[in-house]
Amino acid sequence: MSIAQNRKAFFNYEILEKAEAGLVLQGNEVKSIRNGHVNISEAFISIKGGEAWIHNMNVQAYDKSAQFAAEATRERKLLLKKSEINRLMGKAQEKGLTIVPLNLFFRRQFVKLELGLGKGKRTVDKRDTIKARTISRELARDFKGVVS
Repeated sequence: MSIAQNRKAFFNYEILEKAEAGLVLQGNEVKSIRNGHVNISEAFISIKGGEAWIHNMNVQAYDKSAQFAAEATRERKLLLKKSEINRLMGKAQEKGLTIVPLNLFFRRQFVKLELGLGKGKRTVDKRDTIKARTISRELARDFKGVVS
């Protein structure tokens, strides 16, 4: 069950590889995420000190909680194996790729984040993406008119 998607990532980057990571959350952040009060469109991932961190992931405070409210855009640690962190870091540094968050979802009761190793698209590539999307919409619209 998908909670939040980063649609900008698929437009701005060509995703070459995907990985899955857990998140370290505090207090009532899970309840807030379950209610859909989360945004990952401005989020980015960095690796420092051998650990992966997500920045600018906006999790709004849980409205029914009176005592504990974590900062909405604080850094959150990603739970990845050391070998996965080293592999992602090596590829990102060597080939000039970027690690971007793609999708936030629940696997059983755990919140998971899908990461993508992406290569930035140039403006020409983005135009091609827009053109292909427009053509597929028009074909679907025409096909729908023929079938009816």
